[in-house]
Order: sequence, then C-alpha cells, then structure tokens
Amino acid sequence: MTESFLPATPTRPAVVVRRSKKRHRTLSARQDGDHVLVMVPWGMDPDGERRKVEKLVTTLLNRRRRYTATTDEELMERADRLARSYLDPVVGSRVRPSSVRWVTNQNHRWGSCTVRTGQIRLSARMAGFPRWVSDYVLLHELCHLVEPNHGSRFHELLSRYPQADKAEGFLTGWSWATSMGGTDGGVGTDAMDPAPADID
Repeated sequence: MTESFLPATPTRPAVVVRRSKKRHRTLSARQDGDHVLVMVPWGMDPDGERRKVEKLVTTLLNRRRRYTATTDEELMERADRLARSYLDPVVGSRVRPSSVRWVTNQNHRWGSCTVRTGQIRLSARMAGFPRWVSDYVLLHELCHLVEPNHGSRFHELLSRYPQADKAEGFLTGWSWATSMGGTDGGVGTDAMDPAPADID
C-alpha cells in the first residue's frame, strides 16, 4: 500500500490518496478528520487516477455541502413534523426535543438522545443518505423522549413509521459494507467507468 498527499486548496481540504493491491476496480472517498481519504486500485494510470480522484473528491464535497444546507432549525422542523405524525396521536401529548443538531463526533452510532435535557444529536455520517433514512433515525431518538429504553413500547412507537424496516435495512447494509471496506463511508465509483456527476 502506498500513499500520496495533495495539499489543501482554497476550495477543498487536503487529500490523501491511498493505493491498495486489494482494490481492483473501485475508488472510494470519505472525510477523515481534516482531510479527504481516497482509496484507489494499485497500478492505476496516473493521469486517469488524478482525474478520477478530483472528480470523486468534488462529488463528496458537493454532497457534504448539500447536507450542511440542512440547518439545525430545519432539523427541528423535521422533528416537529415526525412527532406530530407518528408520536403525538398515540402518546396524547406533544413530544418535542429541546434541540436537534448534526454532530461529527458520533462514529459508532447514528444518533443520540439525552432524555434529561431533551437534546438530540444526529451523526454527520448520514450526509447524503436518503431523507427517509435520517427521518427514521430522528424518529428513533424522538421515541426515547417518550420511552428511554428499547423495550416493547419503544418498538411499538417506532414501528408506526412506514419505512422503518426499509431504513433499518439500509443502515445495516451500509454498516456491513463499510466494515467490509466497501463504501468507506463516503462515495465510490468504478475505476473502469466515468464517475457519475451526481450521486444520490
């Protein structure tokens, strides 16, 4: 395995390009602290590698920018909508968090809820995930405001979300793929094909 380093520019953070003999066709990129880590196949044509790395980094950064456009205020509005739709009618009272924020320090869970303060935090690793997946995680944390543990009442509340099974499957699949070295938690493309301009 070899690495090269591309210094930061005014429009992007530093990039570490890691070449691996285990990779045969695919490239992937993910934010790794203050730099972007790009995994590429060993022995790739240097000109092709440079073009694909730049395109993949641009795609990743554009996706991150779209994600950061969701402000904390918008997250609170989503929490309000989800609670009104799935919790308030069953609980018989208004379920609202004191705050909802994106955080970058949750690398082992998708979200957290501090019941005592009503604060909900969502992992920034969900950047670029479909809205129905992040809504599921947000609703999961909202359910903790009603039921702090994962008992039967908690699961009964969460199961009211129509896409709960689908979202759980998405998160499980993403976690498995990441643990196997598939997605690296970022974006990827096939080294033999041009990178898509917009990955959703």
